[in-house]
Amino acid sequence: MPGFTVVIPLYNKENYIAATLNSVLAQTFFDFEILVVNDCSTDDSVAVVRKFIDNRIRVVEHTVNKGLSASRNTGIKEAKAKYIAFLDADDLWKPTFLESIDNLIKKFPQAGIYATKYEEVYENGQIIEIPTSHVIGLKKYGSVINHYEANLSKPIYCSSCFCIDKRVVERAGYYNEAITFAEDIDYTIRLNYHYELAFLDESLASYIIYTQNQITHASLKNKVITDFDKYEAAYPDRPDIKKYLDFHRYVTAKLYRISGDMAGYKKMKAGIDVNNLNLSQRILLYAPEFILKGIRKVKRILQKRGLNPTTY
Repeated sequence: MPGFTVVIPLYNKENYIAATLNSVLAQTFFDFEILVVNDCSTDDSVAVVRKFIDNRIRVVEHTVNKGLSASRNTGIKEAKAKYIAFLDADDLWKPTFLESIDNLIKKFPQAGIYATKYEEVYENGQIIEIPTSHVIGLKKYGSVINHYEANLSKPIYCSSCFCIDKRVVERAGYYNEAITFAEDIDYTIRLNYHYELAFLDESLASYIIYTQNQITHASLKNKVITDFDKYEAAYPDRPDIKKYLDFHRYVTAKLYRISGDMAGYKKMKAGIDVNNLNLSQRILLYAPEFILKGIRKVKRILQKRGLNPTTY
């Protein structure tokens, strides 16, 4: 049995999947399998994968397109290893990612979730390391931290730099396949309620950001989002979770406002305790649509110039 199963959901990434696979094959920790879940790609993505001659690579084929969450669930179910690491088909790992996760597991065997920091890599070559100075209790060689308190702005880990113990599905379940926007939010809410998060404050994954994808992914049109009200009702004794939910309600409300969906905006805003927001967030929550669009436009201009201002 391999030490890790690396789950890579694949859909139309023919220009990126080779680099992604090479970043896994270059790991200093060798005991792993790569499980590529092809979600009915219509390009040559699978052909690129099959050019790799390595018996650690397996391809699982969906017979119909099911979406990202279903692909990750297939990976979890088909995994041979006890520990499952996730990597998107256009992102990259640094060579010591799996070795570092293995060290976290040895240091914190009771934790069910393991993650490292990541960096954002933009089309113009700009690299932005995610800030973590606000996170309480960080130590050089890894720490168990509170996911909800650590992720009240830009998330400190992403879908391409975390790993789970397969046992977590016994209590946290699988990804909700009905959700089609920010699927990770729903799953990590459940994961971190039931299990501890062991985190290494070192950027060992590269999250590749493409401008067009940012624009597309920011739209909530015809998307199904996390049911924040459900989790607030399920975990009434956790003010840290309530604050985390309100932060994501705030982010979602802004997206609805920008898109002109006032019904969605009002619904999100109604669930927020504004005491859980900082001053700038309170101001932006009530800002008109043209102000929010202007801020987003300025942010994109600054990103092209090598700056990465936060709008959280």
